[in-house]
Amino acid sequence: MSPVDMSPLDDRLAFARQVKAASGGELLDLMQSPRRASIVADIVEDLPAVFLADRAGDLEAVVHWKVTGRPDGGTDTLELVITQGTLVVSPEPARTPRLTLTLGPVDFLRMVTGNANAKLLFLRGRMKARGDLGLTTRFPTLFDTPRP
Repeated sequence: MSPVDMSPLDDRLAFARQVKAASGGELLDLMQSPRRASIVADIVEDLPAVFLADRAGDLEAVVHWKVTGRPDGGTDTLELVITQGTLVVSPEPARTPRLTLTLGPVDFLRMVTGNANAKLLFLRGRMKARGDLGLTTRFPTLFDTPRP
């Protein structure tokens, strides 16, 4: 059984603590299991609730998050549309992104739970950015991630 046995929708902080306690191998196994789809879907559903509209201000941007390492070898691409202080997230991209962020499944889980710093992931080459690199540094500050 995986050490991560809950959804981020149940309790963000408890989910973040489970991710923190899990090894990289355990998180990789989880993200290559049939549970990946529901975990990614739950994260997509929860992102608007942790979006800090006041920090976004008048930002207008489309950001694509590409999460590699799907069990079939593919990539999940999440589209985040920020406009007029709102965030709409879709698991099916339809717009041209201003910024595309690509990272592995373990780093993605750690980043969205506050267990990894997006800037450090980028600087260490574990997260790739294409497009508006200035937005790369601002983007993580737009979300209230847990502090496990």
